[in-house]
Amino acid sequence: MATTVLPPAAAPDLSETTLEFPDNYLLIDLCGQYDRNLTQIEERLGVQILRRGNRLSVVGDAAARTQGAQVLRQLYQRLETGRGIEPGDVDAALRMGDQPEPVPEGQMEMFRSGEAARIEIQTRRKMVEPRTDAQKAYVRSLFENELAFGIGPAGTGKTYLAVAVGVSMFLGGQVDKIILSRPAVEAGEKLGYLPGDMKEKVDPYMQPLYDALNDFLPGKQVQKMMEEKVIEIAPLAFMRGRTLSNAFVVLDEAQNATSMQMKMFLTRLGEGSRMVVTGDRTQVDLPRGVTSGLSDAERLLKGIAKISFNYFTAKDVVRHPLVAAIIEAYDRDAPPG
Repeated sequence: MATTVLPPAAAPDLSETTLEFPDNYLLIDLCGQYDRNLTQIEERLGVQILRRGNRLSVVGDAAARTQGAQVLRQLYQRLETGRGIEPGDVDAALRMGDQPEPVPEGQMEMFRSGEAARIEIQTRRKMVEPRTDAQKAYVRSLFENELAFGIGPAGTGKTYLAVAVGVSMFLGGQVDKIILSRPAVEAGEKLGYLPGDMKEKVDPYMQPLYDALNDFLPGKQVQKMMEEKVIEIAPLAFMRGRTLSNAFVVLDEAQNATSMQMKMFLTRLGEGSRMVVTGDRTQVDLPRGVTSGLSDAERLLKGIAKISFNYFTAKDVVRHPLVAAIIEAYDRDAPPG
């Protein structure tokens, strides 16, 4: 009986890339408490990271090794500029796009930080920094254009960054007031049947806007500014008939505005004002057959000077990493077109 000799299985290409970091104190922060940052990178990329003095060696196949080295460089550069590292920052770095050419096997690379472009938004309570390229482009457009659209899935920072820019521009004296609005789309309950006065009826719809404001300004200051009408938070229907001058105006959840509501809102723009419209085309809660005003505006206004359209994907999600995975799963299941 003939014996078949099988060729030996090919061994995986597990090469090593070593990076040297000049500041041991920053290297400790890069690794994280109990090496949690390194563990997060290892688990996501399927690599092993070994620490030898002030060097980190990334062991794995070429693609994973290259990405791991890039993530470590990026996070170390963040530390060099005086910023900390949270798990969300590691996750964002892992999901960021283009990777450099791989470092040849066995070659050691001395890390030296370059002059990376930094975009920061100064508010009263914190410094806000867009993490992904799409977020950075979005923030630039908010400062540069009189009308900007932010379109993409939940958790990508569309509204949060818009409110941060509004607070920053108000503190800098570029606008006199901040106006935040949302369509009060009824989700199974009629507003008239809910208890309380009109403010109490609509406040649940506006809560995400209150949350964002309280992240950027002290609570007492927010309350005082609202009493003085320097900050207004109101349903979209309350915008009718107004001219919004010298204001930073945000329309959130714009996919739930009808075409007529969107036209009404956009034509409120007055002298010295900025408008931001944010929405997610996959989460329309309008009745069947009613066209989303966000889709109409996107179709009609593209190409007009000083109006920018900025798009986000699951890669820009800055919430829990599972949110990005959930969005990607639904995107894969969506019908083409």
